[in-house]
This record gives sequence, structure tokens and C-alpha cells, in this order.
Amino acid sequence: MKVTTLKNWSRRDFIKTTSALAVAHSALASAQKPGKQHVYAGTYTTAVDGGANGEGIYLFQMDTHCGELSNRRLVAKTPSPSWIVIHPSKKYLYAINEVNTFSGGTGSVSAFAIDPSSGDLTALNTVSSEGAGPAHMSLDAEGRYAFVANYVGGCIAVLPILAGGLLAPAVDLHRDSLSLGAKHATDAPIGSFAISGHDAPHAHMISPDAKNKFVLATDLAQDRIYVYRFDSTIGKLTATEKIPFTSLPSGDGPRHFAFHPNGHWLYSLQEEASTIVFFHYNPENGEMTGVQTISTLPSGFAGTNFTSEIVVSPDGKFLYNANRLHDTISIFAIGANGRLTLLGETSTLGDYPRHCTIDPSGNFLYACNQKSDNITSFRIHRETGLLTFTGQYTAVGSPAILTFTA
Repeated sequence: MKVTTLKNWSRRDFIKTTSALAVAHSALASAQKPGKQHVYAGTYTTAVDGGANGEGIYLFQMDTHCGELSNRRLVAKTPSPSWIVIHPSKKYLYAINEVNTFSGGTGSVSAFAIDPSSGDLTALNTVSSEGAGPAHMSLDAEGRYAFVANYVGGCIAVLPILAGGLLAPAVDLHRDSLSLGAKHATDAPIGSFAISGHDAPHAHMISPDAKNKFVLATDLAQDRIYVYRFDSTIGKLTATEKIPFTSLPSGDGPRHFAFHPNGHWLYSLQEEASTIVFFHYNPENGEMTGVQTISTLPSGFAGTNFTSEIVVSPDGKFLYNANRLHDTISIFAIGANGRLTLLGETSTLGDYPRHCTIDPSGNFLYACNQKSDNITSFRIHRETGLLTFTGQYTAVGSPAILTFTA
């Protein structure tokens, strides 16, 4: 057996070996280095309000010090994963597939196992969302059920999560076809042509409250936020007896909502009116009381805008929303009484921001610019709430959502 000693090594052998060790050490450090975390982006593979330049779910590594997203990799080829959520255990990822080509013309929901070291995804299974064109999903606090809002199908569904992260077929389904709102939004800006969504029921968002006791769901076309009592033992939703829903002005189109960290304040974003309505929320009975309505657009704005996403900062001091066509992030201060004050807006420096989100530390905000195929990032000034562009454009085709593992 030949034994190679240092004395027999050439300069080339030394350089080659040390280079290999450096690469291996760098790869290991990259996977384990503090200040890094995995981030997933869902993209459109079929055209919905824009291009179809994505291929599925992408993985990025986020630098928590500067907000940079790097090392983009396609980790799951799955059709139009336009909303993705991480299981509380951090072991599983769930994605809706915003299509109408699954089992009998419905959309679907796909489950994946997460490799904690590499971030790679392994497909577990896919089940029907029980309605066409799912647009949003969330999980209950215990990670036992997935809630899905089917926009095109106009219904909501509850899917059990089994041992090992697998999804089971829906155990509950609600479809409400009551009266539709007006074609033109009551509170729309002057000259607005935002009249796209009041042709049929359109469930747009569904999410439990902080206590996991009630589940709220918006229907954009009915201009309502439904409130259901949630039975976590069997996954059933029951309409609350006294006030089963809260109505928004006709045609305004409630899209998404966000709870304040205190669990008592709720902010509803209207897609076609470009407004935010602040509600007092009672976590004991699910009742909502409207307090304030405020525009997401600057004073004097005239024309068309579609709002998309709303998010409250982790410290509860500020609220942000994304405006499509106006292509901005509106910035609001949250007062001691929960009321909003518009501080201004910042350009997303991209086209048609489908989604915006804040990283878990509360230091960075990201905008998914669907039509310009990029994600832009902004540093949040923690005292003022204002945004500063980091200078970083992250290329990805038709981004729909960005989700953090932390």
C-alpha cells in the first residue's frame, strides 16, 4: 500500500487538497452559519393576472444582517404554488396549486417534507382543494388542519394533516352563494375601473384567530368576512350563531386581513376600494366592530388600483400593504387605540406587487413583483416604520409569495 507523506507532496497536490478542504468547509459553514435562514418563494407556472415564468417553489438563503436573498434553487416543480405555509414543527411545507385541472376541475394542495439542513423538499402527496383556483391557505395553531380558500370555486375547505405530514381529503366544506356586491366599489377612488370580482362568490382568505377558537374567511364578491367556530377535535367549522358574518361596503371587495399581535385588533384590506377597515375583534365570541376606514392611496389619487397584501410588523407598531398598478407599499403607524395614520408610501421598484411580507426579525420587508419577475427588499426603520431600498433585486419568474422557515 502506498503511503503519501508531506515530504512527497508537490505544490500542486497541496493546493488541490487545501482548495478541496476549503470548498467543503465553506459549504458546511454556509449550511450552518449563524445569520442565515431558508426562505421559500412560490411562483406562477400558469398565467394569473400576469406572466407564467415560474417553475414551482424556489429556495433562497437569506442573510439576516443585510436582507440579501441568494443561492436560488428550484426545489419543487409543482403547478402555480401561489401560497405556501410552513408547519409549526418546521418539518413540512404546504402549497396550494392555483389551478382548475385537478380531479374533476378543482385546484389542489401539495405537501412536502423539509430537509432541515439543505432546505430541500420531498413531495409527500397532493389532494383536492375541493374548489377551483385556490388563492389562500393557513394552518391551525396545532398543525392538525389546513384551511383553504378557493377563489374560483367560491368555497372553503378543511383538510386534516396526518402523521408524517400527509394531507387527507377534506372533512368540511362550506359554499355560500348569497347576494353579491355591486360591480363598482362604494369607496373606490375617482376614475377607478377596479370592477373585476363581483360576478360570483370568491373566497379569498381563510385563517384562524390567535386562540384557535374561530376561523375567519373573506368573500370578495359578497363583501363579507365570515366567522366560524372551530372544533379542533374533528376539524369542523360552524357559523357563529349571533353574527355569522360582517359586511363591508358593497363592491369594496375584502381580500386579506391581518391581526394585530394583541389579538383584539383586526385590519381588513379591500381589493377594489383600496381601503383598510380597522375592527375591534372579540376573541371570546368572534364578533367584529368597525372603527375606522382609511385609504391605502395618497390624498388626491385618481385612477385604478388593486390592493394585494396586508401585514403588521412583529412589534405591532406599524402596518404595511401592497398596491398593484400604483406599485407601492403604503406605510401606516398604529396608534395606542389601534387606529391607523398614513405615513406615506414607497415604490416597490417593480411591477404588480402580488405579495409583501416582513422577515421574522422585523428588520426587512420584501415585495414580490409578479409582472417584473423579481423580489425587492427594504430595510424597515424600527422607530419610524419607514422603508429604505436595500439595493437588492432578486430575480425569480412570476413571484406570488415569500415564506420564511423561522
